[in-house]
Amino acid sequence: MDARSALLKEIQAEDFALYETALYLNGHPTCRSALSYYCQHKNTVKALRERYEELYGPLTLYGNSSESCWHWVDAPWPWEKEGN
Repeated sequence: MDARSALLKEIQAEDFALYETALYLNGHPTCRSALSYYCQHKNTVKALRERYEELYGPLTLYGNSSESCWHWVDAPWPWEKEGN
């Protein structure tokens, strides 16, 4: 597995943790440990997304940071494998 794929896999794992924790918090909104866990993973995935976009370009259409160029179409889509 190349570095790009590995980083994308990390992002997916963190996103999964966030969604599952959000579902738990919907039923247990006063659980401090769950909220702490959510915040920890939210910060982690934010940093991972920033690193991915720095190295490989926008991960989502919201990741386009340029006001002069639309970079979303410059590289293969995040879900496409290069060389196929």
